[in-house]
Amino acid sequence: MQTRPLGRSGLTVPPLCFGGNVFGWTADTAMSHRLLDALLEAGLNFIDTADVYSIWIPGHVGGESETAIGEWLKARGGRNRVIIATKCGMDMKAGGKGLSAAHIRSAVDASLKRLNTDYIDLYQAHTDDPSVPLEETLGAFADLIKAGKVRAIGASNYSAERLAEALKVSARHRLPRYESLQPHYNLYERSKFEGPTEALCLREHVGVIPYFGLAGGFLTGKYRSKDDLKGARAGMVESMLNPRGLKILAALDEVSEQIGATPAQTALAWLMAKPAITAPIASATNLDQLKDLAAATRLQLTARAVAALDSAGG
Repeated sequence: MQTRPLGRSGLTVPPLCFGGNVFGWTADTAMSHRLLDALLEAGLNFIDTADVYSIWIPGHVGGESETAIGEWLKARGGRNRVIIATKCGMDMKAGGKGLSAAHIRSAVDASLKRLNTDYIDLYQAHTDDPSVPLEETLGAFADLIKAGKVRAIGASNYSAERLAEALKVSARHRLPRYESLQPHYNLYERSKFEGPTEALCLREHVGVIPYFGLAGGFLTGKYRSKDDLKGARAGMVESMLNPRGLKILAALDEVSEQIGATPAQTALAWLMAKPAITAPIASATNLDQLKDLAAATRLQLTARAVAALDSAGG
């Protein structure tokens, strides 16, 4: 499996990141562990999670995904074989929220305990917190790196303006910089990343690991009409069943047929072909779906195929 540098962090990652939000949610503990085993076998050792996963489920308190990963690590060992990315800052209810130094310190220790590890490879600010000075947030992250608890830091859901400001603060105060950005970006959702944010990441060599690589499953092609709206993510994709969405699916079908791939593989290959993208994030809840994702890393779209998909989703 070929790897790619993640910004200037010194970390190298496979071209696809597995979205661990499913662990402890739509994949129970046993299936989560089988998926993690299969990921390593496939060379896909880059796992993204967050402290808040999956607090949205009744009876959950957050940390369920990290706990599933931690139990797997305890049972299997081999911490150095996996690159773990997790996040803090979202509302953990009783656990607090935000990017104050105090919350970051408590959040990282809670994540380390759940993950059964003494370090996190990539620790990300899950969302911007304008109420806290960037100097405080980045200073807290610097302390974690100095303590050996974190190897590199990243940002999620930051605007181009705020990411640029954060990079300037890091340079001005000689603090660690955000080495990655996690934006909402896929063949359907393009406006949040393409343009100033994409240009900034390319110019500053910031790695990009976009979430919702398959648009909540819409780009797999399994949702073609309202009759198909079933499952945990059905509500997320309903709004995409419009003329533009169906045009994108038609283009995916055409390109996929030409190259002998599935729509999911083609949609992920489109992301991986973009110069700014390091590794799109996608999830699976069973081993067959995981094989589909892994196959995407072996695809190389032609410039013509990329242009056809660009046109359909533009």
